[in-house]
Amino acid sequence: MADTSSVAELKSLDAGRPFEALLLLRKLTNKTASNGNPFLSLEFGDRTGSFNATLFNDHPKFFELKAAGEGTALKVGGRTDYYQGRFSPKMSEITILSESELEASGNLSALVEVAPEDPVAMWTEFEEFIEAISHEKLRLTVRSVFDELGDAFRTAPAATSMHHAYRHGLLEHTLHMARAAKALLPLYPEADPDLVIAGILVHDTGKVTEYEGALGARRSRKGILQGHVVLGYAIVRKAGIVAHLDADRLERLEHIVLSHQGEPAWGAAAWAATPEAVFVSMIDNLDARMGMVQRALRTTPETETFSERLMGLQTTLLTAPIPQATK
Repeated sequence: MADTSSVAELKSLDAGRPFEALLLLRKLTNKTASNGNPFLSLEFGDRTGSFNATLFNDHPKFFELKAAGEGTALKVGGRTDYYQGRFSPKMSEITILSESELEASGNLSALVEVAPEDPVAMWTEFEEFIEAISHEKLRLTVRSVFDELGDAFRTAPAATSMHHAYRHGLLEHTLHMARAAKALLPLYPEADPDLVIAGILVHDTGKVTEYEGALGARRSRKGILQGHVVLGYAIVRKAGIVAHLDADRLERLEHIVLSHQGEPAWGAAAWAATPEAVFVSMIDNLDARMGMVQRALRTTPETETFSERLMGLQTTLLTAPIPQATK
């Protein structure tokens, strides 16, 4: 009999074990093999983790799955297997579930990965960072941004796959950056604290529009055509003008949004060219990478010494705990 398992449980099974699982198709990429045959590179997951798999064009569900696209709920059956040390099961049965079927089953919450911290507590702390901005019109600008975005910011993911790619992930990522900035700002008095905190809080707000999808995040039309940097810039500029923020501060705040990705090759519209923009860009990179680390530590089975390869870090991660010191 097949084991009905979560992703975390599947990864702990030996190769060759039959299984059934309820999974979310998080990512689908069309590719072509060296022999010219098409295949699908897929990422499946639930709230406990994710894994990658390949589906070739001779699979009976190839075209159906290709048409269904990202954000589709699936009932999958097959046998566990591993390829080059990574969990890569052989899938024999794939059934596409409608959202109504999924809701009726009562398993919706099992599919959607969420941030490990309580979202209500995170938002309370987030609002405290807004209120701590001492410059009145800068504070009003930031408040206006989040009044416009509403609940969408609190539930949005921070990415589709790289880091904080789950429900409430954008709130978690932004809050972690604000915490890190609060600790580090005393070491760098050259950076204006109000501008840094304001810039951190609004830097990724364009992602609320960039991503869409109730089950799995995918890029929207605006996300593809404009990207979250430009979308965020527009949101912040509008709020600053309405709040009558002085031109110099508004330009510096806009610059933080435009440059926070670090390099044009990574999506930045400009290189960071103010003390505050350099600071925010570095904190953003730090938390993005440590977010990958934190998720790998949460989702890698205790039986494994290393995580699967993390594309954002270009390596696997040693997840085994440090041995306790002996007296």
